[in-house]
Amino acid sequence: MTSTPPPRWFTDTQPGHSQWFIERFRSLEADGADLLGEARFADMLADRGSRILDAGCGLGRTAHALHEAGHTTYGVDVDPALLEAAREDHPGPTYLVADLVDLSLDHVGGEPVDLVVCAGNVLVFLAEGTERRVLERMCAVTRSGGRVVIGCRDQDTYPFTRYDEDLRSLADRGIATVEHRFATWHLDPVEPDSAFAVTVLRVA
Repeated sequence: MTSTPPPRWFTDTQPGHSQWFIERFRSLEADGADLLGEARFADMLADRGSRILDAGCGLGRTAHALHEAGHTTYGVDVDPALLEAAREDHPGPTYLVADLVDLSLDHVGGEPVDLVVCAGNVLVFLAEGTERRVLERMCAVTRSGGRVVIGCRDQDTYPFTRYDEDLRSLADRGIATVEHRFATWHLDPVEPDSAFAVTVLRVA
């Protein structure tokens, strides 16, 4: 296991944040909010019956929707409270507690997945300085020719300038290249002032 500081999910949030998050999204779901844009996007990229990892899965909505669509899905998250709620609310996927900096094939059934989806601004909640390592680990558990899809906002703690540097590093080392980039999960085009990006990486 890699020795790293705890993620910002624990250090940069208030006490009770996990339970607040659980209750907030349970309420949104109960009110009929559309919370499955990420799952629809991921399903569009995957052949039926694909093996898919939801990295930083939270309450498991995306993993569950993809499971219901006929895929074999795995959900990995660092927060045990979120995964307890995921197993209760969205059963079906295989859920495991792990820091994404330590992500390995052991977390996805021992063989590479076809697709990784990392939604919900997961990157900005990682421990400082581990973002590039997590990008590498997500690519490492994906088969050659598979994709890694990341939704992330531009934030001071991990601005797009650093994010893009890390993505260029992946390309320079022959790990993965940026195939597409959108401003939303609905394929809106990226603008110079876009504060959010959905990036599709193709793994070498």
